[in-house]
Amino acid sequence: MTETSTATTSADQLAVTALTQRVIAAWAEHDAKSFADVFTEDGTMILSGLFKKGRDDIRQHMAEAFAGPYQGTRVTGQPIDIKFFCEDSGVLITQGGVLAPGESEVAAEHAIRASWVVVKQEGQWRLAAYQNSPKGTAA
Repeated sequence: MTETSTATTSADQLAVTALTQRVIAAWAEHDAKSFADVFTEDGTMILSGLFKKGRDDIRQHMAEAFAGPYQGTRVTGQPIDIKFFCEDSGVLITQGGVLAPGESEVAAEHAIRASWVVVKQEGQWRLAAYQNSPKGTAA
């Protein structure tokens, strides 16, 4: 993983990359509130065919998804790049995807890369915008 930093610390880098673990843990518990709490109040989430804005909208969508198509699934993701623009904003790039029940690795057709626009608010890193795309076959 590479990093470009201005006035950020290694603690900031760890806190930003820990956002992925918070999402993984919330997903494992199918906890839509904890999932949405990773976002800023007005955060956005863009998935294929989907745009959600604000914690409440994200929480409601995930609650429905956990009760429906994501029931029994887990998610995985690994940071592959991080760049800070200033001491309180940056972007994290990850790769991963949704694991169907019984899977231990993401199926190639479900692998994604994602951009996480992160901001530091009141001393805590949060997700301001999330968007993912199919990983494809290119490195």
